Amino acid sequence: MSARRKAVAVTAATAGIPLVLSGVVAAPAAAHGSMTDPVSRVAACFQEGPEAPRSAACKALVRAGGTQPLYDWNEVNIANAAGKSREIIPDGKLCSAGNAKYKGLDLPRTDWPSTRLRAGKHTFRYRATAPHKGTFELYLTKPSYDPAKPLKWSDLQARPFAKVTDPKLVNGSYVFSGKVPARSGRHLVYSIWQRSDSPEAFYTCSDVVFGGGGGVTTAAAPSERDIADGADRSTVEHHGHGDVKGAAADTGNQPEAKGGAAKPVSASGERLAETGGDSATPYVAVGGAAVLAAGAATLFMATRRRAAATRR
Repeated sequence: MSARRKAVAVTAATAGIPLVLSGVVAAPAAAHGSMTDPVSRVAACFQEGPEAPRSAACKALVRAGGTQPLYDWNEVNIANAAGKSREIIPDGKLCSAGNAKYKGLDLPRTDWPSTRLRAGKHTFRYRATAPHKGTFELYLTKPSYDPAKPLKWSDLQARPFAKVTDPKLVNGSYVFSGKVPARSGRHLVYSIWQRSDSPEAFYTCSDVVFGGGGGVTTAAAPSERDIADGADRSTVEHHGHGDVKGAAADTGNQPEAKGGAAKPVSASGERLAETGGDSATPYVAVGGAAVLAAGAATLFMATRRRAAATRR
């Protein structure tokens, strides 16, 4: 092989290395999901249909924030929660996790679609469209809870009635058990899913009713067909990761009133806290790419000089 051909071959072989390195360093590994038993507000309203929900509460949610929050039903999160949910989510905004995009979930109403629940052992299900390791904590509202008022942290029991780390994944859902305290009437189950490999956390509000009585709109969880049909309108990927779909995606799920810096965003638009990275990730990738590119260029020039000397 001539020196010139060697140079071309070396350049071609090394040109793709920076791109490969960038892909390895910033590979996404995000998690998404929502409670489906008892079904969360956002999942129940998504199942009713974002464009024409049936219940009055879900219609009010759409009026408050549009249909996109329902298509993105599995992304009520805070990227940098890091176990500090009580510190950074304001009272009255627990169901939206303080994210204005999901403000319709915080509407104080007594007619949210709900699930019948009884005291005692219950099997909970949390649909994970992008599974990941972490801990689930479930809180039940106190006997004094008033659903006609905005939900506050003080409305919840101080300790979770169910807590589990890395529960079993069954057919796309995390399944685990907990003992539900005794209550009567309308209450709410609040869940926090804190990832163990990232500061990101996910939140749900599930409306439940203890005992008999009429006037309850029964909530239904989205089916696999519902999820598939809504995927094209979602700004959340559904192929095993949680990276964002282009510019249409929300650029930072952060509480609007209690601290929390904006999420770092890479040049490709990935929310780094969701991918398990940090603000240094894009710089590492770009820096590594630059070093390799410079090395390839130096080798190419050296080979050309040797070829020129040989010809002389």
